[in-house]
Amino acid sequence: MDKRFFNLFPGLSEEKAIALLETPLEELEDKSDLYIAASHLVNFPSERSINVLIKTLQDKNPVLEHKIARRKAIETLGRLNATSALPAIKACLGDEDCYTVENAVWAIGEIGTEDLEILAEIAQLLEKPGQSYRLIIQVLGKFNYKPAINKIQQFTTSDDEPIASAAIATVCRLTGDYSQMTKVVEFLEHSNVNARRGCIQDLIDTKYYPSIPNIAKCPVSMVFRLRGIRLLAGTGIPTGEINFAEIEPYLDLVVRDHPNDLELVHEYDQTPTLEFAIQELYSTDFGRCYLAGKTLLETYPEVAGVALMATFAESAHNDYGAHYHVVKLLGWLKYIDAYELLVEALHNTAPQFQKSRGAAALALANLGDKRVIPLLRETISNTRIFDLKYACLLALKQLGDRQVANLVVNDSDLLIQAKAKKLS
Repeated sequence: MDKRFFNLFPGLSEEKAIALLETPLEELEDKSDLYIAASHLVNFPSERSINVLIKTLQDKNPVLEHKIARRKAIETLGRLNATSALPAIKACLGDEDCYTVENAVWAIGEIGTEDLEILAEIAQLLEKPGQSYRLIIQVLGKFNYKPAINKIQQFTTSDDEPIASAAIATVCRLTGDYSQMTKVVEFLEHSNVNARRGCIQDLIDTKYYPSIPNIAKCPVSMVFRLRGIRLLAGTGIPTGEINFAEIEPYLDLVVRDHPNDLELVHEYDQTPTLEFAIQELYSTDFGRCYLAGKTLLETYPEVAGVALMATFAESAHNDYGAHYHVVKLLGWLKYIDAYELLVEALHNTAPQFQKSRGAAALALANLGDKRVIPLLRETISNTRIFDLKYACLLALKQLGDRQVANLVVNDSDLLIQAKAKKLS
């Protein structure tokens, strides 16, 4: 589990967090402290922390700040895999607040259970209006709860694409009949970004290895695509169902992340202005960002570099999505004046800018300046970030470093090992 964002309040001790949760709401100077405390206790898997979190979720104070803290307490117990909390979490399945129910279902999925009564109660939620049906379906699939097949089947034609995707995939998984999985793959090219993102998880859950080429070309953030391919590789390679040679081209494609390699799902009805294309790099739908990037490369190659540097200075330096796209584009444009910016991006260790580091490694390689070889060698030797290592391997190979493979030939990640051996 990625824990980079867990300890957001490093000055808050376990004792202080517990004290905050035990303080009556009306006595708190800042009522949001309840939520902060419930969040922070994920860092302290002690019996005392677990007990105070259970006490928090059992308090049904209707005040909004407490309801929010109660939901967070359930989530934290799930992250702590607190089996002792299962009875209290199960009691939340009948709560009137749908978000509390959602967190309870999720937490049970994380903690795990063989209690058929709990699973039957979760399945029954599919008959209750206003619930998080996609999550419920996913958890039932995770527990291989076949008595829920008929209840799940009714959602395969849902107008809500992420729900339909989960339902189709879960029915296939529970019945062993994968003939309908092509319908899930089709969601990778849906105009709804949530459908595209969600179906990648459904393909992972069903271990549908034929979808790897399609996942690689799906216009969502490379984080979603890379996670999907890595998880499928993690289950398929050990069993012999797939091998590294089959997935290597798609790992390369995802890490390089060029818009020409994607199946774009949006289009412009007329050529956009430079200003409009730049602004689209800030979209939360990466499908639109990739279309904008393609437009900048093909329509505005002579002026895009200056415009990208300007938007970086104004806003993109603080927007992790736009930051990533600007870094990539400056490399493909071979914009020499961006050298220092790209070196800075390579060394930016802030968690939210993680994927920009790999993009910077490849962008620097595209500039062709061999001064970066020592920087890339140092980076690959001092990071545990998969996509950054992989990007450095590709970048160093591109720059003609014939010894690059020796840096990671014994890496703990089998995919990095396999890539290094192919490059040696």
